[in-house]
Amino acid sequence: MIDLHIHSIFSDGELVPSEIIRRMAETGNEGMAITDHADFTNISWILDNLRKLQDYRDDYELKVLFGVEITHVPPELIGRAVEFARKEGAEIVIVHGETIVEPVKEGTNYSAVQEEVDILAHPGIIDLKAAELASSNGIYLEISARKGHCLANGYVVRVAEETNCNLVVNTDAHSPSDFIDKVMASEILRGSGVNNPDEVLENAKTIMRKRDR
Repeated sequence: MIDLHIHSIFSDGELVPSEIIRRMAETGNEGMAITDHADFTNISWILDNLRKLQDYRDDYELKVLFGVEITHVPPELIGRAVEFARKEGAEIVIVHGETIVEPVKEGTNYSAVQEEVDILAHPGIIDLKAAELASSNGIYLEISARKGHCLANGYVVRVAEETNCNLVVNTDAHSPSDFIDKVMASEILRGSGVNNPDEVLENAKTIMRKRDR
């Protein structure tokens, strides 16, 4: 498995990046991305800190991307936040979608899928228009392993099938107990209504290859 949605101590996660990488490798996973919660106040700070590992990445056990999860930014400002993150060196950008368990502002999904975003995380009850835009713009919809966010997984799968939108499965991990392996990821996908979990698992590899620098 490649997990592209993990939080470290640079937002509300519990672990430093090195421990995340070690634990992910021990779990048997192939790669990962650290994508901490970010807005205009901390995008630079997060990426400046993660950049300190760049020269050492070849000595770690996994391929690692450094990025951000644009979180609760007003929809009309998401494009500017994404652009700022890219300029600051984000290798992967995801947006905190309209999960049904948080008060994410309506319009966040629609704004996000019009920008240079890799993944729309836990998009909740995403409408067809937003999903169609995500599909045409090459943005992946997330199937979440995280409690609460996962409640809309089945709906996301159905919309993705209807709009030919690609899916990716992530943990949205904040603590060691959140990490999963490929077997569990496949089970989560099956439980969400995905008939071809191996194909969805390959999508993360596509993103990793595209963004790996």
